[in-house]
Amino acid sequence: MSSEKALVLLSSGMDSAVCASLAVRSYKAIFLHFQYGQRGAQKELECFQRLVEHFKPEKHFVVELPFFKKVGGSSLIDERIEIEEDVTPGIPSTYVPFRNGVFLSIATAIAEALEAKRIFIGVNQVDFSGYPDCREEFIKAMQKTIALGTKIGEELKIEAPLLYLSKAEIVKLGLELGAPFHLTWSCYRGGDKACGRCSSCKLRLKAFAEAGVQDPIPYEI
Repeated sequence: MSSEKALVLLSSGMDSAVCASLAVRSYKAIFLHFQYGQRGAQKELECFQRLVEHFKPEKHFVVELPFFKKVGGSSLIDERIEIEEDVTPGIPSTYVPFRNGVFLSIATAIAEALEAKRIFIGVNQVDFSGYPDCREEFIKAMQKTIALGTKIGEELKIEAPLLYLSKAEIVKLGLELGAPFHLTWSCYRGGDKACGRCSSCKLRLKAFAEAGVQDPIPYEI
């Protein structure tokens, strides 16, 4: 393992858990989790804490961003807006305006302060919900912003190792790495069990089916 540090954005979802599994192999890991008023916030926090216990990173942080819910604009943070249950063309209601931009900005500040040289983020532009801040062009633009707006400059790199993988390929990679999928949560809704109906649950279930393995978390449907 390198003596260099890497900051991992860890939502508690399967993609970020695979990113964490990659990061801890080569770097001293720092985990960063956001609570921003999302419907599954409590469940995601519980899963994050279990992932911290599993991976045992050097440091971990939970950052609260209440302004997202106060502003609204997404069914993920506003219960008055219905969550779609099908993956449809266009940007879905679950898109939270510029969420990854905000997350990466805060991650950059923490990474620079703690002298980390890498930021791992589990964005994916193959099997995803159409979010504009999950695309290669966005990651490249944020990389340029980091280079221009920090003291560390080009030394701090964004790692998006899942960007070009299908969800099934992410599952297979996670299995190879021993990623703790049983500790993860992908459902847009909160609860003891994943709903199995929202587009995120459907993408996840489809990925495990295509990978030929059973998803280890329980579902209502």
